[in-house]
Amino acid sequence: MNKWDEKILTILVDKYRHSKKDSNTNKVTKRTQVKPEMLYKKYYANDGDYDIISAINDEVENLAQLGFLTYEREKFGTSIISIYLVDDQIDPVEDYLHKEFSFIPKRVKKDVLLATIEQYRNASDICRQECDRLQKQLTETNKIPANYELIPKILDAVAFIENNQTDLYVREVSMKVYGDSKYFEENTLKPACLMIRKYKNMPCESDQQIDEILVNYAIIKEPLKFSIKGNCRLIINGKELDLSLLPEGIELNTDSFNRIEKICIDAPKFMTIENRTSYLRYSADDTVIFFLGGYANRHQRDFIKKVDADNPDLQFLHFGDIDAGGFWIHHNLCGVTGVDFKIFCMSQFELSQPQYSSCLQKLTKTDVVRLQELKNMILYADTIQYMLHQNVKLEQEIISLDLMQSASLKD
Repeated sequence: MNKWDEKILTILVDKYRHSKKDSNTNKVTKRTQVKPEMLYKKYYANDGDYDIISAINDEVENLAQLGFLTYEREKFGTSIISIYLVDDQIDPVEDYLHKEFSFIPKRVKKDVLLATIEQYRNASDICRQECDRLQKQLTETNKIPANYELIPKILDAVAFIENNQTDLYVREVSMKVYGDSKYFEENTLKPACLMIRKYKNMPCESDQQIDEILVNYAIIKEPLKFSIKGNCRLIINGKELDLSLLPEGIELNTDSFNRIEKICIDAPKFMTIENRTSYLRYSADDTVIFFLGGYANRHQRDFIKKVDADNPDLQFLHFGDIDAGGFWIHHNLCGVTGVDFKIFCMSQFELSQPQYSSCLQKLTKTDVVRLQELKNMILYADTIQYMLHQNVKLEQEIISLDLMQSASLKD
């Protein structure tokens, strides 16, 4: 059943609260209004539902009698032209919505925010600065942040981080602050780190991740790792680690990178692979395989740069999904490393092969937009034109599986 009073008043309240009238900064006074066709598209249509139109008209009349709104009718007829909020009734209107439909009035949100400011003002230096900002914003503009309910959780994290003196992992922080090992990463890590960077005047550089700021407070994520396999030797502290003895490859903590004196690639090719399954599946005697996992982070960038510097005659390849993301990852990889990576099995040829036809997916609207941005790059142009024309994309896992199955048959 349509609750026309809720719909009408909610639209009017939302418009008022997002207007300059609510912050007393308006220079021109405009009436807060809603047109009937916003409630029912066929309100003025000849084939409009008479019962719905009558119900809207009746509810507008009822709300007008309560003093919440006024309305304007046609000079000759019964149709309503526009519905107007009585601005000085904004609080009673919100109270009505709260009582009837569990709507949260602004005064309640304001009380919650003021309580938050009072509670956290002295929790830490950054918390004090943020509380001062929130107080000023509330005083000067009467605006309440959309995430006002999450703010206490963010400030809990900020206060803990700023006062921390113990070496901790991110999930240990989450347990100490929230009693939940994943809550911090999933909900408040990014806004907390952004807040710390803002007030410490430490903006995130292009080669940094937002949460790297936590290292300054003795907090680290589980170590990032390099995954590599193939005919390769690492020289560490004068000793040689031969990866060819381990067909499945190894994982190295990125912290160990600075101890690697030389990376010796004993193969003509070095290939980065976008997805984990394809990294695990694919191997070739003439190729060293490096797991990328998406856009190259700065640790992977530095490792690849060293591979290039230590092996000047090496051919570099990249194998990823045949989609917008895959091509953008390749484009970014070449840019951040300065290495000319050739594309491996990411072409029109693969998309047109019958063995992959059942795995082709249709492009989304977002895919199309991102592909349009790439199609003028000569390296990708032919493949992207084909993708757009055929409305297809393909994930790499089926290609790596087919390549290895074909190779085993030849053997």
